[in-house]
Amino acid sequence: MGTRHDPQLDTTFKLELELPESFYHGSIRYLQHGADSPLIRWHCHKEYELHLIVATTGKVFVGDYIGNFGPMQLVLTGPHLPHNWISAIEPEAEVPPVRDRVIQFSDDFIQQCRRIMPEFSQLDRLLKQASVGVLFEESLAQEIEPLLVRAEHASGFSRVVIFFSIMEKLIQAKKIRLLSSTSFDPLLDEHAIDRVNIAVDYIMRHYQVGLSLDDVAAELKMKPNYFSKFFKRSTGIGFIEFVNNLRINRACEQLIETEDSITDICFKVGFNNIANFNRRFFSLKEMTPSDYRRQASLRYYQPSKEKAKA
Repeated sequence: MGTRHDPQLDTTFKLELELPESFYHGSIRYLQHGADSPLIRWHCHKEYELHLIVATTGKVFVGDYIGNFGPMQLVLTGPHLPHNWISAIEPEAEVPPVRDRVIQFSDDFIQQCRRIMPEFSQLDRLLKQASVGVLFEESLAQEIEPLLVRAEHASGFSRVVIFFSIMEKLIQAKKIRLLSSTSFDPLLDEHAIDRVNIAVDYIMRHYQVGLSLDDVAAELKMKPNYFSKFFKRSTGIGFIEFVNNLRINRACEQLIETEDSITDICFKVGFNNIANFNRRFFSLKEMTPSDYRRQASLRYYQPSKEKAKA
């Protein structure tokens, strides 16, 4: 879910909370939500979740991974792995009624099935990978979407059958991307999660216009050294790395969407040194900003062969 904001400042980004069907007692839960919910926070839980984003673009957080998302992003998250999708919605833009379609299931259900159906061992590798988050290709997401739509209107055994079909497609996926660091070990205390939400919300509102660790520590009424250790233990990523990753991801958007100079983009996203910006960019993307813009231009704007022939 997301809130309307000025995309130049990112001043009203929020974090979200997805809630399951309150009284559904089956093995497989289906839930969906729009992009303008008042229930907003970074969160984790004991269930697996398969998320399909069907509308909006923005920032995705899975464990210590930070990236961009758009429609047809399909991600499987495992138990206790913090995750969140933050939509960027232009002022006056129409808010889509459905942004995220989700299938939720427990490890208990999987293990019970595994005890009586040896075929379920085929899920072992995928579910282990889900502990750090798995991103699937868009082509697979397009195959999965009709099944999730069917799951919305199904219940009981019918929904379980649809779930089996979805999982069969996932384990056959040829290309996947693992998202979070394998060393991620978050604090699961509810109070800690609440404080992380406050910190991340503050960071999202200020990372492009000047921000220091001391600023965020003061917002949480913590001493800077304690906040630094707390933030890394809670999110799996250091404060400076977290902020720099946000800035580089924002720079990538600007490189694709605008013709602004690389120097201008460097300062717009919050860096105050072009050499540091170039070094951080290469470390994260393994290419220079110029190469990234060139490759993105070829990928997104090159006419197809059919159009070229015409």
